[in-house]
Amino acid sequence: MSGPFKRRSSLKALPAIGNIRKSSIRRPSSVGLPNTGVTSATQEVPWDVLDRCILPIICCHGAAFTLSNVFNVLNVSHVSTFTLFVFFTIVVLGLVFFYHNLKITAAGKAVLITGCDSRIASALARYLDEQGFTVFAGFQNLEESQTAVELKEICSARLHALQLDVTNETQILSASLSVVENLPDGAHGLWAVVNAASWVALGEIEWIPPQVIKKATEMNFLGPTRVTQIMLPLVRRARGRIIYMTSGLCRIADPVRGIHCGLLAAIESQAECLRKELRSRGVDVVVVAPGELTSGNTWVSDEIILSQAREMWKQLCQEQRLEYGEKYFETAVRSLEKYTKSPDTDLTAVLKALNDAVTRTFPMIKYTPISRQEKIKAFIADYFPRSVYDMFY
Repeated sequence: MSGPFKRRSSLKALPAIGNIRKSSIRRPSSVGLPNTGVTSATQEVPWDVLDRCILPIICCHGAAFTLSNVFNVLNVSHVSTFTLFVFFTIVVLGLVFFYHNLKITAAGKAVLITGCDSRIASALARYLDEQGFTVFAGFQNLEESQTAVELKEICSARLHALQLDVTNETQILSASLSVVENLPDGAHGLWAVVNAASWVALGEIEWIPPQVIKKATEMNFLGPTRVTQIMLPLVRRARGRIIYMTSGLCRIADPVRGIHCGLLAAIESQAECLRKELRSRGVDVVVVAPGELTSGNTWVSDEIILSQAREMWKQLCQEQRLEYGEKYFETAVRSLEKYTKSPDTDLTAVLKALNDAVTRTFPMIKYTPISRQEKIKAFIADYFPRSVYDMFY
């Protein structure tokens, strides 16, 4: 089962993620981004802020315990550990939130976004344009993309639509030249590269044809790697950042998702290595890992699932068909309906995380805009024995 992110021609009613200037909108679009489905109230849990606060709070407790005992031994004061802990926590959390909410100035900064055929990436392109960034929106097939036409109509002249197939070396080099030629005045380089292009390969590993595995590898791993290599000199000049979009559940073992999750986990590991390599160069590397429920049916469409299922069944040999049986195969295919049957999901949490990764002065290492049930699932998978995870899932 394979396919690109589902393409949506809907860019009008964007969810609110902050104070965004409207002066760059030329005219309203005739289409909209639905906000039905899973409400943002179930997604707006500030997991990343909580993650950033945990270590400072632990340090506050340690400092309060140590200082209280020192004061008592020296008979300087008999202040309690709890009192010191509350005082330290208030001060430290105030500093953490101030540090967390600092933003860069958008004027004179440029951002390259790949995979703008997708609903998430195209919405991000519009958000950043409205904030004053120069946006280079890369499309897999620019000439046939209705989304590209709508973005040009809605956004300002700062948005440049590029033909950018991340598996095509020539197109990547051509895009880099276009970026250099159209950088805003005074810009030293490219502020951010958002690797959002993706190809979804779903199905049990034995079923997926070699050409689909190759396509998924080129789109999800080799393509972003090559885009990063070519654009990195421009990003390094601006002391900007590289952003990868993966999945919040890519490290969780689950049937039918083996190839896709394996490639996204590889990208996350690569991002961790790249972060250490570029730390001394002043370049941030950020991973945004939305959950499958959070990103909703932007994954694949009914048409993609059905057509690819038929093709996959045809390519199975007779022995494989007898071993699995048509009923088992159909059941596995039906398990993917949760990605297409639900209403359009509110993408507020995902877009906010991507926007923060671009605009925060000190971005998080990893943003995880995922639902509560996905967070619990990931927590059990990461911190409990595998037997406990298998018992529940």
